[in-house]
Amino acid sequence: MKSILIAVALLASLSFSYAQDFRGLDKSPLDIAYYPDNFAHDRKAGDQALVKVVYSRPQRNNRELFGQLVPYGKVWRTGANEATEIRFYEDAVVGGKKIKKGTYSLFTIPEKDSWTIIFNSDVDFWGAYTYNDKHDVLRVTGKPETLSDDVENFTIQFTGDQKDKAVMVLAWGNTAVRVPMEF
Repeated sequence: MKSILIAVALLASLSFSYAQDFRGLDKSPLDIAYYPDNFAHDRKAGDQALVKVVYSRPQRNNRELFGQLVPYGKVWRTGANEATEIRFYEDAVVGGKKIKKGTYSLFTIPEKDSWTIIFNSDVDFWGAYTYNDKHDVLRVTGKPETLSDDVENFTIQFTGDQKDKAVMVLAWGNTAVRVPMEF
């Protein structure tokens, strides 16, 4: 009986020591954007999402963003941590071009006057380190615009007041890029 109590006490002490080894919170927390927005007050019961984006939100922290932290002319994971993923629940038209329903990684190539928005068939990897343009499914362009208010955390949101049309907005710092979508 004494050996059983010692074994239980040992196991309990081991489990407590593991609980203290959790790493800290991510500095770039995970977020999800839907269209139509799951949290919209006017959303009707039974409305299904047409598109979902899963991404991490880096903070500006007084850094110079585009052209510096995110270099012009280079592929960017469009967020932080894992490559951003976008899932279309039905076929769509993005920037005037057709894309099949499915899950894609979302990359961008920022430039001062124009951005390339890339939908790539490779998913489930970290950053843009293994990005392969041979797996690009669609590329469209967007024009960056200057915002009057600064966006501290990189943000992806959808706007639109029609069920079958939306605009995906990528915003960080004082820059936003709008990508029109139809479903």
